Amino acid sequence: MTANPDKSASPQRYFVKSYGCQMNAYDGERMGELLGTSGMVAVETADEADIVLLNTCHIRERSVDKLYSEIGRMRVRPDGTSPMMAVAGCVAQAEGAEISRRAREVDIVVGPQAYHRLPDLIARARKGERVVDTDMPVESKFDVLPKRKRQGPSAFLTVQEGCDKFCTYCVVPYTRGAEVSRPWAAVMDEARALIDAGAVEITLLGQNVNAWTGVDEKGQAQGLDGLIRALDRLNGLARIRYTTSHPMDMTEGLIHAHKDVEKLMPFLHLPVQSGSERILKAMNRSHDRDTYLRIIERVRAVRPDIAISGDFIVGFPGETDRDFEDTLQIIRDVDYSLAFSFKYSPRPGTPAATMEDHVSDAVMSERLQLLQGLLNEQQHRFNQAALGRRTNVLLERLGKKPGQKIGKSPWLQSVIVDTDLPIGSLIEVDIQTAGPNSLGATLAMEEAA
Repeated sequence: MTANPDKSASPQRYFVKSYGCQMNAYDGERMGELLGTSGMVAVETADEADIVLLNTCHIRERSVDKLYSEIGRMRVRPDGTSPMMAVAGCVAQAEGAEISRRAREVDIVVGPQAYHRLPDLIARARKGERVVDTDMPVESKFDVLPKRKRQGPSAFLTVQEGCDKFCTYCVVPYTRGAEVSRPWAAVMDEARALIDAGAVEITLLGQNVNAWTGVDEKGQAQGLDGLIRALDRLNGLARIRYTTSHPMDMTEGLIHAHKDVEKLMPFLHLPVQSGSERILKAMNRSHDRDTYLRIIERVRAVRPDIAISGDFIVGFPGETDRDFEDTLQIIRDVDYSLAFSFKYSPRPGTPAATMEDHVSDAVMSERLQLLQGLLNEQQHRFNQAALGRRTNVLLERLGKKPGQKIGKSPWLQSVIVDTDLPIGSLIEVDIQTAGPNSLGATLAMEEAA
C-alpha cells in the first residue's frame, strides 16, 4: 500500500460516515462542523478524503465486524494511496486500543465523550503518533464545539447523554457513561442557533431523553416538559419532537405537554422491548407490562391521534414460546404506527451475555419474521387511515422524480408530493395514496390556488 503523501500534512478534506441511532447522526454532524472550523472541507466519498472518520454504533453483535470490514474497504484508494483513518463512537469507546492493534491503518480512536478533541488528535496523528482517547473528561464537549451554522429544515439537538438504567442486554451505560443533562441555557442557545441556521423542526435527543432535568433562567427546576414548553415559545420553530424515551421517565407533565403544546408532534417513541413479565424482569427494564400499557392509555387520553412507536428484542436468553406470544399480544394491544425489532445480540461485558438458555438463531429468525409481519400490518393500516386526510408536511429533501419533494407528516410518515415550493416549506397537503412505507399527497386546494 502506498501511503498518502499528504498524511503528514494538515488534512484538507474529510469524510464522516455515521452508523446507528439519531444521537450518532448528531455526533457525526458536530464532528464535521468541528473539522470545518479547523479549515477542512467535507467531501462526498471516502476516496476523495484526506481523513476518513467512521462514527460507530455498538448496539448490534456484528457492529465490530462491520467496522473492520469498512476499514479494509476504505484504507486504499483506487490510486493506491491511503487516507488518515479515525474511528469514533461507541465501538471506539468499547474496543479502545484493540482497534489500533487489529487495524494498523487506524490512526485515531476516539470515544463519544472526547470527540471535541479531534483537532488536537489529528495534529498528533500527523506527527506519526497512533492516538487512542476514550476518556470521559470532566469538561463538557458541548462547551467547546462550534456554534451551529447552516442547517436543514429538520435538526437534531442532543440534550441528554448516558444511561443509569442498566438493562442487562445494553452497552450504553458502559460506552456513553452515566446520565447527564445539558444545562438549560446551553440547550436553548443551541436551539436558537439552529433556528437562525434554517431549522423549522427540532428533535431533542437522549439515550433517555425524558430523564432530562435542568434549572431554567428563573432558577426553577424543570423536566423535559418544561424545556419543551420553553422551546414552544421560540419564534421560527414550528415543530418539536423527542426521542428516545424510557417508560419510567414519562412524567405527568410530559404526558400533558402532548395536549397543551401545539408544536409538539403527535408521535411518541416508547420502547417496551418485550411483552413478557418474566423477560422484562430478566432485562432489568424496571417496568412491567401493565405499567407500560397504562402510560400509553394516559398519553392517548390527552392526545387521541398520537402515533406510538416502539422497539422489540426477539430471542432474549430464556425466551419461551409463551414469552414470545406475550410480546405479540402487547403489540396487538398497543397497535403501533412504527417499530424497530431485532434479534437478541449478546454484547460483551453485559449481564445478559453470561446468561444461560440462549435461543437458537433459527428460532429467533422465525420469531422475528412473525413479529415483523404483525408490525408491518399495523404500519400499513396506520398509513391507510391517513387517506383523505388534510395535514401539514415539512419538505425535507428532493424525491426521485423531477418535481417531487419528500417531507414528514406530524406522525413521522414520509410524504411524497409534487411541488415547486422550496425545501423547508411547511405546507398543507391532501393525502391521496398510502403504501406500507410512505404516503402520496397533492397540495391542498388553498395552496394550489
